[in-house]
Amino acid sequence: MIELFDDIAPSGSELTDYDRTHIKLYIRVHDAHEDDADWTEAVWIIFGIDPNREPDRARQVHDSHLARARWMIESGYRHLIKDAQH
Repeated sequence: MIELFDDIAPSGSELTDYDRTHIKLYIRVHDAHEDDADWTEAVWIIFGIDPNREPDRARQVHDSHLARARWMIESGYRHLIKDAQH
């Protein structure tokens, strides 16, 4: 099942409800990248977007979610920890 997602993931320095809802999606995008999966295959499998039909959208969705996944790994997780402590 493909979950609902925005074409552009959040980019600010605050954890959003979207981030909380899409953590698994971020992990999948990041893992695919780390496994050297072709981004076009990853965007097709994870988001259900055909990169041949919608190349600009596919790239935007993939890249913005990968960037957010990296942010979550580098610093965003701290917000999750704070939330869990309250």
